[in-house]
Amino acid sequence: MRSAAQSVPTRFPIFPLEGALLLPGGNLPLNIFEPRYLAMVRDAMRTHRVIGMIQPTEPEQPGRRRGIYRTGCLGGITRFAETDDGRFLITLTGLCRFDVVEELTVTTPYRQVVADFERWRGDLAPADPPEDLRPRLLDATCAYFRRRGIETDWEAVSGAPLAALVTSLAMLCPFAPTEKQALLEASSLEDQAELLITLMDMDVRADLASAPLVRH
Repeated sequence: MRSAAQSVPTRFPIFPLEGALLLPGGNLPLNIFEPRYLAMVRDAMRTHRVIGMIQPTEPEQPGRRRGIYRTGCLGGITRFAETDDGRFLITLTGLCRFDVVEELTVTTPYRQVVADFERWRGDLAPADPPEDLRPRLLDATCAYFRRRGIETDWEAVSGAPLAALVTSLAMLCPFAPTEKQALLEASSLEDQAELLITLMDMDVRADLASAPLVRH
């Protein structure tokens, strides 16, 4: 792991954001406007240009630091722009998932952690999911998008590399935060694809079960 990713630091800032999922190889656009996160991005741009995306485990409450999940994903800043009103528009590209070893006591307005990448070393050279998953995933996606009223370019979806399709669907679909976390922690792209199919099927079936019974 160390020889393959020597430039990846083990200490870095984190951005706890509910419902936001970053996966290795995925791109996550972010609109940064809070002062603490503006400071975080400025400091990241001056150092390793990385930020750890992680989900909180509880709602935000005034004066209380929210708990966070143990696992997140480190992202590299691959796009940066500043708007006229002082916001930062950035894109994070997922590098590798991590486990939080320790949250540091810091003077910065943003939070920082020490992380361990050992459990996720496979992210550096992930195995492609088996191609025989594609028909099931496309069927589940079609039914889910129809139920949710999501429009897409089906030709592009059908022709996308399966690994990229799994990552994009996991990141973009409006799953619940706990479901997003389950996708993040799925050990492989194959497991993520299987979980995607399950989550989509459950959503569609729940909708059918709640439909009113029509009597003739």
